[in-house]
Amino acid sequence: MKTTGFVKKIDELGRIVIPKDIRKALGVNNLEYVEFYFDEDKVVIKKSGNCCSFCGSADNLAAFKDKYICENCLSELVKESGELKKIESSLKNI
Repeated sequence: MKTTGFVKKIDELGRIVIPKDIRKALGVNNLEYVEFYFDEDKVVIKKSGNCCSFCGSADNLAAFKDKYICENCLSELVKESGELKKIESSLKNI
């Protein structure tokens, strides 16, 4: 395992910041998911596989513009979109 030379302090809420160089090397962007797991006495951080951009689910995914959305979130989005169109229509009639 390659040593990076980074030492980070855990804050009062148990958080650490993953340095930009490490995120870049992993290909992880802000707001994307990562996986944590133990390997003997180490904690390993790995870029997560495909998962829903909204809820993190890995089940029943559809791809759209390099992002993934699960069937449940897509259904909710379609429902919300329909309701928004109804509101927009009613506002035009005022």
